[in-house]
Amino acid sequence: MFQGFTQQTIDFMWALRFNNEKRWFEAHKDEYKTVLEKPMHLLAREVFGGLGASRADPALHLHISRIYRDARRLRGEGPYKDHLWFTLRPQDEAWTDKPVFWFELAPETWSYGLGYYRAKPLTMSKLRARIDGGPEPLAKLNRTLLRQDEFILEGDDYARPKREAGLPLAEWYNKKTFSLIHEEPIGEAVFSPALTDRIVQGFSFLLPFYRYFVTLDEDPAPEDGRRRAEN
Repeated sequence: MFQGFTQQTIDFMWALRFNNEKRWFEAHKDEYKTVLEKPMHLLAREVFGGLGASRADPALHLHISRIYRDARRLRGEGPYKDHLWFTLRPQDEAWTDKPVFWFELAPETWSYGLGYYRAKPLTMSKLRARIDGGPEPLAKLNRTLLRQDEFILEGDDYARPKREAGLPLAEWYNKKTFSLIHEEPIGEAVFSPALTDRIVQGFSFLLPFYRYFVTLDEDPAPEDGRRRAEN
């Protein structure tokens, strides 16, 4: 059972950030397995079970990140991640363009939520077309978002807004990609077993958003989306 992360977890992550090389990690590998890998796996599996993610429509699958960076993408960084995460997402190779639930732990902050790693322009074009065709389903979801204080809408906006600020759903309409995110500094929340229930409750709140966005793939490509895809 997940009992919370510990101060040793955070200390290890800070130490790894400043000693990100194989010799140091190999000397501290047992510590990694005990204070970071094990509690992360316990938390992930309890959240997955608590959400009933395997029964979602479509079914969600649990993915837990590994500590090792992809050697092809180091780009001057060390061979190990100094932050770990897990995701609940559709079983699809092209998952970066799908809505994904995530939890992430870093040395200084933790976060969780629902969003896109990198939404394609066509996906966001479909969202705008859906809003144009019938804004009320997203407007209803947006009202529930505004009535709570756990998650906020974040994401980069287009340099040239596609809808004037202040118009209905402009904050969604003008996004290039987005997340519904909660983030806070490391504190008592991550050291408590209650973190599991908080994440399950948060993901449960976000499930209707997931069901709305995951079906965008089924929408026909609007004209501006077709032009982007052809270019």
